[in-house]
Amino acid sequence: MGQVTEILARLNAGDDSAAGELFPLVYEELRALADSFFRQFRPGDTMQPTALAHDAYLRLVAATDQQWENRAHFHAVAARAMRQLLLDYARSRRAQKRGGEAWRRVTLDDALASVESQTVDVLVLDETLGRLAVLNERQAQIVEMRVFGGLTIDETAVALGVGPTTVKSDWLIARAWLRREVARDRGT
Repeated sequence: MGQVTEILARLNAGDDSAAGELFPLVYEELRALADSFFRQFRPGDTMQPTALAHDAYLRLVAATDQQWENRAHFHAVAARAMRQLLLDYARSRRAQKRGGEAWRRVTLDDALASVESQTVDVLVLDETLGRLAVLNERQAQIVEMRVFGGLTIDETAVALGVGPTTVKSDWLIARAWLRREVARDRGT
């Protein structure tokens, strides 16, 4: 068992001091994940990758109902937490009289290979992922982990407890479905 997994097990057992030990071990990875979000989204000037990484970490360790399985599981949940933070931010910015366009657009660069130059409203993308989750929860989780979390096929497989071949297959199907839905939503 790795050091991070051991600390996560202590956190599961209610050891609050484990959170302080975990942060320096996962911070660089969280910061890199936040940077990847900032490369995809067009941010406003009020949120930075460091703030996103810190907010996500605080949300993760404060989740008393979360049982951590391992490092890959932690990163998968971190990706979801960052996505949720960004969606909350986009919603609040959209609700403002001015500046509501910040964080609305996302480039689906290599995650959705054939639509590299397209941009999609992040809230529309979230809605589309919600529709995919109704059809196939695992495919939606794979998209979330790969697009928002930057996880590899192998890391996604570990986080979901399935084989890499299953992830590859579901990833191909989900990408095709998302391409079609994004095109339909855009009227193209």
